[in-house]
Amino acid sequence: MNKAQLVEAIADKVGGRQQAAEAVDAVLDAIVRAVVSGNRVSVTGFGSFEKVDRPARYARNPQTGERVRVKKTSVPRFRAGQGFKDLVSGSKKLPRGGEVAVKKAPKGSLSGGASATVRKAAAKKATAKKAAAKKTTAKKTVAKKTTAKKTTAAAKKTTAKKTLAKKTTAKKTTAAAKKTTAKKTLAKKTAAKNTGSGGPKKATAQQETGSGGPKA
Repeated sequence: MNKAQLVEAIADKVGGRQQAAEAVDAVLDAIVRAVVSGNRVSVTGFGSFEKVDRPARYARNPQTGERVRVKKTSVPRFRAGQGFKDLVSGSKKLPRGGEVAVKKAPKGSLSGGASATVRKAAAKKATAKKAAAKKTTAKKTVAKKTTAKKTTAAAKKTTAKKTLAKKTTAKKTTAAAKKTTAKKTLAKKTAAKNTGSGGPKKATAQQETGSGGPKA
């Protein structure tokens, strides 16, 4: 059965040959694109399509027997499902023409294509968001620590300035007080000297007055 015969076989079930051709093309295109991108397409009861990587190896040319090196490559592989195998082996009877040989797959059993791509994209976005959130948290933490250090340093500088200002004021006040005390002490000493020198002069005057009596 080729593709045209396949289309004819399902034309009556999907509403016409045109619809059948579009359905076959869409299914095959989705499978090919999924497998090429590295996804695995699995249809319950039918089988799975996947991409297999083959490493570089040596093989023999069947015609000449010459040993040749085969490069690393990727090939598509199809694995039949258990239901398909049972029908082919004869362990299960093939349903009549009006029934479907492969049962309908439950929701979520078809992996690959757009759904797998969407899931991968969502996973990548979630990972990117987590990484961005971690970076933002780290930046905020560093910013907080830096701000705290700057605030602490500024507070220390302000405290040091205030302490220095207090010490300077105290020194100036002490020096001024010492100067004032020294001036007062000097003034007292000067006054005391002046007072002491006036006493003898008065006594001398009295002596002169007393001595003048007899002379009279």
